[in-house]
Amino acid sequence: MTTGWRRDRWSVDGLRRRLGRGTSTQLVVLMAVVAALALTGSLYVTGAAVRTDQREQAALAALDDYGSMVQKLGIETGLGSATLTEGDTTFLAGWLATFQSGNARGARTLEETCRTGRGGAGVRYIRSPVGPPVGLAALADTQADRAPGLGEDVYVISLDKGMLCPNRAVEVVAVRRPVGPLDIIVGRVVDRSGEAWGRAVIVVLGAGLALLAMGLGAAAFARQRLTRAVTEVSQALDRAGIGDFSLRAPETAVAPELTELTGHVNGTLDRLEELLSWLRDSADQLAHDFRTPLARATARLDRLKEAELSPEALRLAMEVEADLTQLTRAMNEAMTLRDGEAWVFETVRLDQLAASAADLYDALAEDRGVTIRVEAEPVRVLGVRSLLLRAVTNLVDNAVKFSPEGSTVTLSVGMRDDRPFLSVADQGPGFAVEALSDPAVAVARAVAQGRESHGMGLAFVRTVLKRHGATMTIGDAAPGAVVTAQFSR
Repeated sequence: MTTGWRRDRWSVDGLRRRLGRGTSTQLVVLMAVVAALALTGSLYVTGAAVRTDQREQAALAALDDYGSMVQKLGIETGLGSATLTEGDTTFLAGWLATFQSGNARGARTLEETCRTGRGGAGVRYIRSPVGPPVGLAALADTQADRAPGLGEDVYVISLDKGMLCPNRAVEVVAVRRPVGPLDIIVGRVVDRSGEAWGRAVIVVLGAGLALLAMGLGAAAFARQRLTRAVTEVSQALDRAGIGDFSLRAPETAVAPELTELTGHVNGTLDRLEELLSWLRDSADQLAHDFRTPLARATARLDRLKEAELSPEALRLAMEVEADLTQLTRAMNEAMTLRDGEAWVFETVRLDQLAASAADLYDALAEDRGVTIRVEAEPVRVLGVRSLLLRAVTNLVDNAVKFSPEGSTVTLSVGMRDDRPFLSVADQGPGFAVEALSDPAVAVARAVAQGRESHGMGLAFVRTVLKRHGATMTIGDAAPGAVVTAQFSR
């Protein structure tokens, strides 16, 4: 008992999992198949019921015909069945055949039945001890199936084509009972055209098609409504992904099934907007707190450089000024990332960005004895031009700074695996092996080794690319490193 219960339980769970993995279209198709099977079953049951009713009507008509024959036989002859002689039986057989050649009550003619296929025609067979039998001999010669549910001594006989009608097979319900020395079989052809069956089929088919149409219409409406609601939720999330929190998912009047989900999405967006607002306010305060001391320190260094300093002190002052400049640049880049107004997406040519970055650093590279080479084909991506340009210039800046004299920095732009890419390769010291598989490790190693420019540049580039749905990978250029930005669109 327990094993069977567990098996049933797992079967139900399995069915639920399969239904849960199915798409709306697949579920609608499954519903249509189930409806078709149910419709077929109902038609089969209805057909069997109608067929039984037709046989019952034919059996009642045959019994009525048999009773009329027996009653007429007694009135006309005045003889009991026990007093009939062989000569009498021959005479009575011919008389009964003649009597039954006319239409019985409610019967159709044999010609009409054979022409239209509709039942109701009467068939007879009479056999006496003397003389040849009269009527349809196939009623006696053909295999007959007893039908006790239709009455005593009632049979169902299937007559092949040519036995009764030249061009069609028929089914006969017959009463087979002896009257004295006479063996009498009286039958009616069952209605094969099935007027009642046809009406039942039309009603069931109409109801089934109406239910199927209603189900498909309801499924299509629900699918359209859910699709529209999911699209609006996706639009709200896409806008939030680029920093625009002005759009919210509709919570009512779209799809009641998604009311709870849209409520959670809107609550999450509200919380994110609140956190980002707090982050912007904090960043503004930090920027205000840092800018004034940095400006003062820069001004004091300028005055200090004008004083009489030893060569060593002057060198240190210049290094401090470079550090302050780099710190100011890093702060400005961080402020650019939090600036919502900068997130205006447009079509950007990566090859043009690479050319612009190369032109910008060409003079610095020439002073260091480094050559910048651009290998690009026209490629377009969707993004913020100013941020992407900053990211590319950061990569070129790092590559030029850490490339030895006489080396080459190569900017490559093109398509790889049907996706746009931009890469910057240098011939410098590169990165450790464990950093190649994880850009975060490379950033941390660069900062830990005191390479602030390189580290901050990679962190900035990684953040910008992530905001654009792109990935950053670091590879070995043998020698040097190659940083690749792979875009999704």
